Amino acid sequence: MANSNQAADQPHEKLQILSFVLDGDSFGTEISCIQEVLEYHKVTAVPRTPDYMLGVINLRGQVVPVVDLRHIFHMEVTEPTIDSCIIIVKIIIEGEETALGVLADRVKEVVEFNLDEVNPPPRIGNRVNSYFIQGMVQHDDEFIILLQLERVFSSEQLQDVLEPVEQITVDEISASEKTQ
Repeated sequence: MANSNQAADQPHEKLQILSFVLDGDSFGTEISCIQEVLEYHKVTAVPRTPDYMLGVINLRGQVVPVVDLRHIFHMEVTEPTIDSCIIIVKIIIEGEETALGVLADRVKEVVEFNLDEVNPPPRIGNRVNSYFIQGMVQHDDEFIILLQLERVFSSEQLQDVLEPVEQITVDEISASEKTQ
């Protein structure tokens, strides 16, 4: 009985997430992984990259690859709209922090939850592989699927994206944007 009283006396651990929409479903990821959110603008295609990679953008002199989660999650791939945005996330690859852009249909809000409000994902009926899901949380009469981005983007997948990107310069992106 003493343990339950001790747990009640300790403050609840908080989880802050950025919620966004993909194909009508609400997703979220921890705010600590987010660098920034950008309005969608045309990306520069890169040859010999996986289908889920849209291309690269110039982010203040840094070449940043942009991927489409709809493709990775086997959702219908659509053209970006006025609400589409690019979420710049920080991913650790071989001990080094790397910026990666993730296309979202739209960003909703930053939401804070107690960790004890996060439920495990259902074992069946998910559109997204359960391995990618940290949990689910209810907010305003809907569920938000919390993604574990480090699982979505394995080291091998990221190498497939980053190797061709490392050969691109910011000047090449600028020149490509001018011709489009």
